[in-house]
Formats: sequence, structure tokens, C-alpha cells
Amino acid sequence: MNGKAAVKEYMTREVQTVSPADSVADVAKRIVESDGHNGFPVCEGRKVEGFVTARDLLLENDEAPIFTVMTEDIIVAHPDMAVNDAARVILRSGIQKLPVVDDAGNLVGIISNTDVIRSQIERATPEKVGKLMRTLEQIHGITIHQEHDSVELDALIPTQGRVYADELEGRKYELERGLAEPLVVINNNGTYILADGHHRVMAAHQLGTGQMDAYIIVVDDPIELGMQRTAEKEGLNSIEDIDVVDYARHPLVETTHRLQRD
Repeated sequence: MNGKAAVKEYMTREVQTVSPADSVADVAKRIVESDGHNGFPVCEGRKVEGFVTARDLLLENDEAPIFTVMTEDIIVAHPDMAVNDAARVILRSGIQKLPVVDDAGNLVGIISNTDVIRSQIERATPEKVGKLMRTLEQIHGITIHQEHDSVELDALIPTQGRVYADELEGRKYELERGLAEPLVVINNNGTYILADGHHRVMAAHQLGTGQMDAYIIVVDDPIELGMQRTAEKEGLNSIEDIDVVDYARHPLVETTHRLQRD
């Protein structure tokens, strides 16, 4: 795999399926009662025979068996397939989920567009963390190491005094669907400084979430960091000190308005 992330690392292994002999009414009921499912792989045992979506059921007789309405010529992924390749298939085909089958054609999982997005996030964040770590080492001449853990939001000291209301809505959408990337936090002698993720933190706070996943940069020999001094000067002691402003007050928009008035 040449170090590339594989489908098997991100696919969902516990997959709900339906039988070719199930009726349209039975499957329609399962879709309505499910948590966000809009279709199912159709399997005889573990063998994938097709895929059925809510759209396939429209205007069909309630008693019709699923094998008469399912899509038989379906696209599938292999567990060793690169996630990037699966992403191309999903985007180009317009489908939201790919059944994952082994060499024998047996269903072993399913990968969705949401899984693909998560894979991209999980690879992007470590690059961001690595860049910040190198910067801290160069500027302050300190030794640091990285941990991955959850953090209490109430314990965080922000380094950004404002967030924008419209972006908060986007971050809430991501959080509710498990798509938000981890925070980046600096642990300086037990003081947790929020380096990246202010909109995510405020969105989580508004949703009633008390903890979030984070990459934690631990300072081995604590010193006073520049961003910590700046936060103190600006009166930023907790996330309660972050202002939520309407996008119309964004400084770039205000500058544009001033230019128009002039």
C-alpha cells in the first residue's frame, strides 16, 4: 500500500443488510426506522447480490421482493483499496456508500463519503501539529512531545478572542456527524492553551459537549509562551471570554463597506 491509508482502516465493519427475498414494504419500514440509512446492501448469506435505496422502492408494489427492484450491477471496493481511490469512485459515481467485499465477493464492510472525509481530516491534522511543534522548538529552543487524548473544554485558555456565528453553524454540522478534526492544544505545565480549533470548541460548547478529542503538544521544560502572554493581555482566561460575532462584522467586510462609502 506504500503507506497510503486503506479502505479497511476507515470502513464500517458492522453492516446492516437485507435479503433478496425481503419485501419492498419490509425494507421501506427498516429505512424509516433506521438511524440515517437510505439504503442497504442486498446479501444472500455474506454474498453481495445488489444494493437497494429508498429511491428504488418508490412506486413499487409493497409485496414485491427486493431482488426485483434492487440494483444488481453495483460498484464495490476492496478492503486493500486506497481510500483516495475509493473517494474518486464515490465522487465520480455520485453514490454515497460503497460495499466493501473480499476476494470471494463476501461483504466485509461499507465505506461512505463521510468515512472518506474523516480519513482526509485525520491525515491533515498531524501535518498542522508537526508544523506548530517545529515552530515552537525553533522560536523558544524547547523540547516537546505529542500526545493524543481528550481535553476538558472548560480547562482551555483561548488564543483567539472572537469567532463568527455563520462558521459556528458549519462546525456544529461537522460535530453532529463526527467529521470535526481534533483540536490542537499546548500543555504548558498543566495550563492547556488552545492553539487551533476555536470555532470547533465554541460549537461543541453550544451543543453541550464538555470534552473534545485533541492533539496535545506537551512542553517538557515549561516556559512562558508568547501566545500565553498575548492571551493574558487580551483577557482571555477561558472559552467564556470568546465573543461570537455576526459575519457582517467581519473586519474584511467592514473594510469593504468603508471603501464603498468613501
